[in-house]
Amino acid sequence: MVFLLLRRDKSNIKDILLQSQGELSGRLALLHENNRQEQSRIFEALNEQKMTVLKMMDEKLLAVTKSVGEGLQQSTNKTNETLAALRERLAKIDAAQQKISSLSEQVVSLQEVLSNKQARGAFGEIQLNDLVTSILPPNAYSFQALLSNGKKADCLLNLPNPPGAIVIDAKFPLESYYALRHASSEREKLDAERFFRASVIKHIKDIAEKYIISGETAESALMFLPSEAIYAELHANFIDVVEHSYKAKVWIVSPTTLMATLNTVRAILKDAHMREQAGVIQKEVGILIDDICRLDERVENLSRHFKQAGDDIDSIKVSSGKIAKRVQKIEAIELGENTHPALEHIAANE
Repeated sequence: MVFLLLRRDKSNIKDILLQSQGELSGRLALLHENNRQEQSRIFEALNEQKMTVLKMMDEKLLAVTKSVGEGLQQSTNKTNETLAALRERLAKIDAAQQKISSLSEQVVSLQEVLSNKQARGAFGEIQLNDLVTSILPPNAYSFQALLSNGKKADCLLNLPNPPGAIVIDAKFPLESYYALRHASSEREKLDAERFFRASVIKHIKDIAEKYIISGETAESALMFLPSEAIYAELHANFIDVVEHSYKAKVWIVSPTTLMATLNTVRAILKDAHMREQAGVIQKEVGILIDDICRLDERVENLSRHFKQAGDDIDSIKVSSGKIAKRVQKIEAIELGENTHPALEHIAANE
């Protein structure tokens, strides 16, 4: 009995299990179908999202590509402009370097010129020549003029008396100035100052003795310094040397002060020329006055001649009147009372 009951319960349990299994299979199938549909929707949603993302990525990539392209183009343009400017600057630098090289060669040549005493003198004479020829007329100066004492003047200004011809000397002792500028220690500087002072004073004395000649040149001469720095050094630190030049009547001039002096000389020459022309004009005016006086005398003589001629004409008229009267009388005697009409007219005028 119990076995039968157990068997029957087992059969029921089996049926229940089968039924539950069937229900579970149906539910699993339904769940699988739902899962498939959900997966399909998710796949479609993912595809749509993927396409949207791909589209956005394409748009972004296109925008980035365009921006990068424009940036690269601008960068290329700026790079080209920079390279062009760099090439121009390099060309200018190259030209400047060539000029610097040329200037360096010229400076070296100038140093070579100034290191030689004779060349230094020629340098000062050339500078003096340029200044004089650029300001004064050709007849107002002469270079390397020979004086009566046998000395040659670097330049002789031909001025009327007073003051007379003035000599300009251009051979300044530059080596003493260079020694002064290159002195390093206090001892060297003191020695260089003494050397510079003695050299300049000796040069002033030589100029006064050589180029100031009584009756031939002016009572003073000019000492030309080819450098403004030397002129400033003398007037700043060597006043005693400048005063010595005043006493010796040797005037120290630099290129700038020489230009002012030459302009003054030109004004003096112009004034002298005007005075000469005024003398010529006065002479011509005197001759003109003499001619006018002579013309007045001749007009007076001619007036007297005209007056004399008038008097002679009046005398002739009186004589002709008298003759006419006598002819009338003669005709009256010959013809009786009938008189000639012409004689009557002459008689009437008488």
